[in-house]
Amino acid sequence: MVGCGGLMERIYKQLTIPKLVWDKKLLTNMTGTLIVQPLEPGFGITLGNALRRVLLASIEGSSVTSFIIKGVNNEFAVVPGMVEDALQLGLNIKEIVVKSTNGLPGRMSIKKYTSGPVTVADIVADTHLELINKDHFIGTIAMNGSCEIEFFVENGRGYQVAQWSQDKPYQEDGRIYIDALFCPITRVMLDVEKTRVGEAIDYDKLILKIETNGAINPVEAVHYATSVLRTQLEHFLNASEIPFNQMGSATDTINNDKNKGLSELSQDSISNLHNMPIDLILKPIEDLELTVRAHNCLKQAGIKRVIDLVNLSRDGLLGIKNFGRKSLTEVEESVKDAGLHFGMNLKEEDVLKALEKRDSSN
Repeated sequence: MVGCGGLMERIYKQLTIPKLVWDKKLLTNMTGTLIVQPLEPGFGITLGNALRRVLLASIEGSSVTSFIIKGVNNEFAVVPGMVEDALQLGLNIKEIVVKSTNGLPGRMSIKKYTSGPVTVADIVADTHLELINKDHFIGTIAMNGSCEIEFFVENGRGYQVAQWSQDKPYQEDGRIYIDALFCPITRVMLDVEKTRVGEAIDYDKLILKIETNGAINPVEAVHYATSVLRTQLEHFLNASEIPFNQMGSATDTINNDKNKGLSELSQDSISNLHNMPIDLILKPIEDLELTVRAHNCLKQAGIKRVIDLVNLSRDGLLGIKNFGRKSLTEVEESVKDAGLHFGMNLKEEDVLKALEKRDSSN
């Protein structure tokens, strides 16, 4: 293919775009199985391991990082009015699952004066903190005893050791610090099988099983992990992203040459319009028979005709509100089936003149 400068532009072999399906029978707020297929040979392990490591180490979460028990100033003390000592209470407090809805730190407290078990359900938290495992046992109030505990919740990633002050053996407010595990993902298992694509039998099928503590669901977790990977990897690009799955040229600009034939048609416009469905280019996008979601997103963005659509780049489409990669793939297939592609940079007057020239030659 000839570009604006007359040089041959490289045509890349397309990469297989996989389909992602969640097993609805196994999908809950805490467990999920994601099936991804078909993947290029070897991509199952490559993508599966990357997602697994990010899921287990980089998902942001909330955790209790310290607490204050009334009448106690260290983690090894006996707690007045409680059956358990401070150490045992601390171990139970570590397992409280809490979610910050806005990502900010917060406080929680327990004030109970009747004997019996104390659970997470007895905790009163700030409005932006959501307690997940309300049946979790914290301790037992003895006869005629009481329980007054204040908890401090923070957000973070991964694992954090107890933040004790190095120069103070005891805190002035009696605060006890504990180790915190912020990651809401408890387990990730991956399996890679072979799957068939046409005559080829060496494509990969990735099966990803995810378990969480309930503070995040598996679908949200995969979205978060993918966002982390994409954010990190895009900085490795030292030029424009290679359009592996985009037909034809990735040229973003057209060099209009008034000294060439066909009025003001550029060489790139000529090659784009040659043997293409010119009649379709100026018609409404309804003629492409897009899905309802993709159609509505395009309409809301002011894209009403096929020419408006094919003049956009893939990145431009992804910039449209609520227009995701799934919609991009669907629209790209429809455009490809029509014999067109993104980034065509067509001018309406050029298309009209091409139509006039075609009609006059018939």
